[in-house]
Amino acid sequence: MLRTYRNVLRSDGKWKLSARSKTTLCVASVMIFSFASVLLGQFGARDPGVRQGPPSVGGPRAGLTGSYPQLFYDALERFQEVDSVSGNQTGSTGGGLGPRFNGISCSGCHAQPTIGGSSPAINPQVGMAAVFGGHNSVPPFISLDGPVREARFVRQPNGQPDGGVHDLYVITGMPDAGNCNISQPDFGAAIAEKNIIFRIPTPIFGLGMVAEITDANILANAASNQAAKRALGISGHPNLSGNDGTITRFGWKAQNKSLLMFAGEAYNVEMGVTNDLFPNERDETPGCLLNPLPEDSEGFSATTDPTSNLASDITNFAMFTALSAPPAPAAPTDSSQRGAAVFQNVGCALCHTPSLNTGSTSEATGESNVAVNAFSDFMVHNMGTGLADGITQGAAGPNEFRTAPLWGLGQRIFFLHDGRTKDLLEAIRQHSSTGSEANGVINRFQGLSEQQMQDLLNFLRSL
Repeated sequence: MLRTYRNVLRSDGKWKLSARSKTTLCVASVMIFSFASVLLGQFGARDPGVRQGPPSVGGPRAGLTGSYPQLFYDALERFQEVDSVSGNQTGSTGGGLGPRFNGISCSGCHAQPTIGGSSPAINPQVGMAAVFGGHNSVPPFISLDGPVREARFVRQPNGQPDGGVHDLYVITGMPDAGNCNISQPDFGAAIAEKNIIFRIPTPIFGLGMVAEITDANILANAASNQAAKRALGISGHPNLSGNDGTITRFGWKAQNKSLLMFAGEAYNVEMGVTNDLFPNERDETPGCLLNPLPEDSEGFSATTDPTSNLASDITNFAMFTALSAPPAPAAPTDSSQRGAAVFQNVGCALCHTPSLNTGSTSEATGESNVAVNAFSDFMVHNMGTGLADGITQGAAGPNEFRTAPLWGLGQRIFFLHDGRTKDLLEAIRQHSSTGSEANGVINRFQGLSEQQMQDLLNFLRSL
């Protein structure tokens, strides 16, 4: 290429490059710049991806006493129950599905890296369109390699706030759906009007320990490091129960108080199964009320063992969650240990508190004052316009979300409340937008060296 350069003698006696030589140099410069960019990209910080190896979670909590270990496994079996409308369809083990639903089993959606987790690599909701002979279309925001999603509409047709879940599918066409003839929501119109937001399943591992953290410990942690928090623009506040004023802590906006409430609401909202906590169908269209209500209740008349058979589905779901062990981190490496220090230094730990302690003695284990390494302060924070979903739940406003626990992050596929990215680096950067309490921390993050960023990513993937 260099042999193509030709010099031309100017009238003033000085040499100049010919037009052809200038063009060649420009092309060469572009090629060198592009090559350098590729090399820099190769050595830039990047998400190492889902941590390989067996799941770091999935068994019962350590130290369970008495009959609790067996209860965990009995409840795990119930968590995998597949529901149809009547409970008599081939492949189903329970009834009460619909009239509207997002899935047919708790374990189908809570599946990554094992039962109890979050969205799996292959989305089961694609197959739900025709399950049990249903006549549904797959919504445009559901894909085979995308996250499990629930859809919420921000506004009602009259412009008033909505915020409720609008289930993807209906039971119309199923053999046991009787004369029920309802249609799916008009998701196309909601998308066109920018009136739709999404949520993905939250992992439920270790949540029994989260339930045992005292309000006092949560509030004491929130009151700590105030100078550092103010310097970075971090505030936050708890979401509270409207009745007793205690801190709610489960769900994307910390909107649920207890694991039983969390399970009961999910059973009714995601699968349409009425229960002792939510005894009414969400869609009462005539012809679609096909079972006695509630469809799931405590089996007070039952006389068989095991004990879990006497309890309702939602009690079993709550017990499975309460007795599940928390995720175990990977063995530390030099890089992940450096990343842990970066996590502290840039301010991530001011919201993603590495550890909080439980309070009084646990009935299941007999232990008290146990460290819960969830990496969350369980407060809700303003996350800015970029992550805002326009939904208010309790004291959590349209821009606010609970600090997502990071334990188990290393084996998750999808990130943020709507599963918008699989890239952990992108998920971090999405924390920054107008009004976000994370802006100061992200500014520090952007000032890190590539190696420091990589160490931080490696640390997060070790959790």
